[in-house]
Amino acid sequence: MGAFKPLLPFGESTVIGSCLTRLRGAGVKEIVVVLGHRADELREHLKDSDVTFALNSDPGSEMSVSILRGLEQISPATNAMLIALVDHPAVESATIRAITDEWKRGSKLVQPEHHGRGGHPVLIDLSFRDELLNLDPEKGLRNFFESHRGDVHRLAVESPLVARDMDTWEDYVRLHQEVFGQPPQR
Repeated sequence: MGAFKPLLPFGESTVIGSCLTRLRGAGVKEIVVVLGHRADELREHLKDSDVTFALNSDPGSEMSVSILRGLEQISPATNAMLIALVDHPAVESATIRAITDEWKRGSKLVQPEHHGRGGHPVLIDLSFRDELLNLDPEKGLRNFFESHRGDVHRLAVESPLVARDMDTWEDYVRLHQEVFGQPPQR
């Protein structure tokens, strides 16, 4: 992308700030931010955000390593976890709440989808905690969901934002324009 994605301006906040606001708006109480690249800068930015930090000392590793680092910081009393990516800063709180509500109705693995296209955040019941702690980094989360296909509930949502990655500068500008009606301030 050519810029540090979490700290890019996003409306009146930053990309990471938007993610946290939307999670909290959905009632998520315990938030673990997995740090990697430029960890100290991000930790300083979020110092007053009431989050727990986990460190992935190898930011170039597979996403499953970051999942493991985050899981290690989650309270043992927690019954489910959402894996929310900084690439998806515009997923509405209502959509996140719909995902958690689906878990409350008994679904063990919940993945939102819009018009058949899967997205994030995904929810994992922590009855799978031991399996996640031993997740093969090479096979990752996709393989985990595939091996538990019978437990996966694909939740159809109205928002296309669950399936909108923000991988390039153009993706970022387009998403900001769509959400806020104007390009980001530089």
